[in-house]
Amino acid sequence: MEAHQDTAPGAVPFRSATGRWVLVATVLGSAMGFLDATVVNVALPVIGRDIGAGVSDLQWVLDSYLLTLAALILLGGSLADRYGRRRVFTLGVVCFMIPSVLCALAPTAGILILARALQGVGAALLTPGSLAIIQSTYRSADRPAAIGAWSALTGVASALGPIVGGYLIDAFSWRWIFLINVPIGLVVVAVTARRVPESRDPAATGRLDASGAGLATLGLGGVTYALIEGPRGASPGWLTGAALVLGLAALAGFARTERRAPSPMLPPGVFTAPQFLSANAVTFVVYSALGGVFFLLVVFLQTSLGYTPLYAGAASLPVTLLMLALSSRAGALAQRIGPRIPLTVGPMLLAAGMLLMLRIEVGESGVGGYSAAVLPAVLVFGLGLATTVAPVTATALAAAPAEHSGVASGVNNAVSRVAQLAAVAALPVLAGISGSDFQDPRALAAGFRTAMLITAGLAVAGGLLAFATIRRDVLAPASVPERAAEERPPGPAEPCPYECPLAGTPLRPAPAPVSAPSSARRSDRPPGPGPSDSAPS
Repeated sequence: MEAHQDTAPGAVPFRSATGRWVLVATVLGSAMGFLDATVVNVALPVIGRDIGAGVSDLQWVLDSYLLTLAALILLGGSLADRYGRRRVFTLGVVCFMIPSVLCALAPTAGILILARALQGVGAALLTPGSLAIIQSTYRSADRPAAIGAWSALTGVASALGPIVGGYLIDAFSWRWIFLINVPIGLVVVAVTARRVPESRDPAATGRLDASGAGLATLGLGGVTYALIEGPRGASPGWLTGAALVLGLAALAGFARTERRAPSPMLPPGVFTAPQFLSANAVTFVVYSALGGVFFLLVVFLQTSLGYTPLYAGAASLPVTLLMLALSSRAGALAQRIGPRIPLTVGPMLLAAGMLLMLRIEVGESGVGGYSAAVLPAVLVFGLGLATTVAPVTATALAAAPAEHSGVASGVNNAVSRVAQLAAVAALPVLAGISGSDFQDPRALAAGFRTAMLITAGLAVAGGLLAFATIRRDVLAPASVPERAAEERPPGPAEPCPYECPLAGTPLRPAPAPVSAPSSARRSDRPPGPGPSDSAPS
């Protein structure tokens, strides 16, 4: 169905029927990926016992998904710009649902790891598409509010994941956490087909960068294999060493290929804005810390404190409530005062929450133990998460060059996923967690404390980096003339020299005047330094 194809890209008000349906589709689609990641974390101890998986197998259950997602998400952004954001988003949802069924039926760790990798392929198509649809569909003045709502709602979905997953695991089986993606995906496909306008980059031509995608996958895969399998000692030393060398060489080849390819999936021009680089650097450091906490906390609560999967998931409910209450407000505050302060304070609060987790003692499974040790840590952590997610998302997207907006959303998502990939691969090694430690309460508790010290240090580093590199005016609202231009009556349109539909919040005047009908208003300025994205949770 093409019910809303008369709606011009870049002209949809946030508070309109079409605007609400677009938000529903993009939030539910993104939530499939975010929710699945957090739900799987809750299920790890049960999966390990059920199919006999050790620490390295469980690392691969998480990292196989993150690996294909991080390696292909840039290609997903390029495909969305070229063939249509709505079309690629819908394809991604379908490609996520089918492997979810395979995950639910997996009899062994190897098949589960393979199915998770296939899920990552689907997520690589739908994740950048969701943010690109928001950027291209809404009016420029409404985009910060739309991104804030998207961040808040997907963050809430991510936080609800442990609760939903815990219930399904306790009531039925861990396999049901994957089957839940099927009904959600069917709703997303139906809403997207009927209610979401199509948009694409008319300048996106030439051959797809298959070599770049292959090198990125090989590079990340080689490095991840070395980090996970090397410390375990099950593979020969020469094999892990060769994997590391091959991975680093492939990543170097990827960088070289992208500079020379006629149609690179990672155009060098996407990095011309210094604030885009800064926002992604902050994203990498902070999401490395978050990846470590999300990986280990619910496992620690179950193994060392004796929580059931449902109680371990419910322990993070305050995070859900804080994200729901504060994420949109944090995005609006960053729009008003600039993102520098929120992106400095937020990671510091995250670090404080991680340090408070050091107070959690083995065996504190009762209500008193939760309220005295777990709850304060979770509250402070949730406050920091709500303060950080929306501003870092908006900053990264707004700082990106307009003609590369679809790829830029993929870049920021890839950065966050690579950060989590690295955390899951490296943190157990650094914290001394290996072998059967996931089933040993005291061994896991000792490793958890070491891991929280490491993640707290990363969060502090992210806050300091934001303070040193993020400008206050990155999210400055459009000027009075620009707002007046959006409100003037329709008139003859002149050709736009840029890929206008995906421009972020206007950053600086265009070198030459460009006018467009208000019904199809697009940002009429080229990319310039000084806002991006994120992903929540």
